[in-house]
Amino acid sequence: MQPFSFATTSHLICEPGSVRRLASLCQARVARSVLLVTDSGILRSGLLDEVRADFARTGLALHVFDGVLADPPASVVLGAAGMARETAAELIVGFGGGSSMDVAKLVALLAHPACTQALSDLYGVDKAQGPRLPLLQVPTTAGTGSEVTPIAVVTTGESTKTGVVSALLLPDLALLDAELTLGLPAAVTAATGIDAMVHAIEAYTSVQRKNPISDLFAREALRLLGANLDEAVHNGSNRDARQAMLLGACLAGQAFANAPVAAVHALAYPLGGHFHIPHGLSNALVLPHVLGFNASVAAPWYEELAPVLLGDRLRAGDATDHTEQFIVELADLSERSGLPTRLREVGVPQDMLPRLAADAMLQERLLANNPREMTQAHALAIYQVAY
Repeated sequence: MQPFSFATTSHLICEPGSVRRLASLCQARVARSVLLVTDSGILRSGLLDEVRADFARTGLALHVFDGVLADPPASVVLGAAGMARETAAELIVGFGGGSSMDVAKLVALLAHPACTQALSDLYGVDKAQGPRLPLLQVPTTAGTGSEVTPIAVVTTGESTKTGVVSALLLPDLALLDAELTLGLPAAVTAATGIDAMVHAIEAYTSVQRKNPISDLFAREALRLLGANLDEAVHNGSNRDARQAMLLGACLAGQAFANAPVAAVHALAYPLGGHFHIPHGLSNALVLPHVLGFNASVAAPWYEELAPVLLGDRLRAGDATDHTEQFIVELADLSERSGLPTRLREVGVPQDMLPRLAADAMLQERLLANNPREMTQAHALAIYQVAY
């Protein structure tokens, strides 16, 4: 066993209906002014109506920044941080998908009265300096695991993303409430669920920092996600399935926060950057093809994960057989869920594939974690197969 460290969010609440305790949880942290960071869709959905009423009853000042965009640019982060300073926010709540929670993490740092860093100073690994404001995260999708990761991703150019990685970004509390996910469309449920599966799989095969605790979390995450994704997609009102998906995504987030993701994400990022394909769908489009590329090296790990995902449906065979069944099942999940399975189906022109391959190579931090070394020629071949 190689030496390792493991860090995660210090407090987790996994309970349907627990969002109704959000105001009291903020009050217990002695906050008088709270900034909630979200997007306009969440605001229109009515998910915040009861939250706002609870804050009013407790007398806490709740301010809502609803300007978060998918793949948020730096301007969104700076706008939210400015609002936090203007309202003298003493606590930050991220409420929504991964983008809202990522923005909330950065606002908690930038809006602290003692902060002397600019946003651009934070880019990279361990560049952030404390202190930060208290930070609570409330995911409304079961996918990113951002509520338990020390990572925030910002769009810094026309098609490029930059990460901030620091233990300071680990939230103080993650609140997992299935009632917030009951209205998610099937396609969003499927794409975010597969995203979480990718987190678990890539954490389990991460060559840089693979460790026994991440392995445990990854296996249980994959078990929960694999057993409940079909039900959550096709019967979205099933609270038990939705709660299991939230927990699975959270466990996968804890796993990859400590054993980072690899080539699936490296090839997915350019798809989001150039064509604004949702991150979970980008991962799903390249997932089986990257796993097929990795199989010559990673088959022993995929064989260990195959029974976790397939259960009694796993047929007898050797490592090669089980790896093939594992990859086929993950490809079939997209098809069963009604997701596009080809790059051409989401508007990617074939003549862009070389550019995508070149851009994927810029994700050196991620590619270093992949079990098999990947070149630009390999990346292009994967995009061509996925096309």
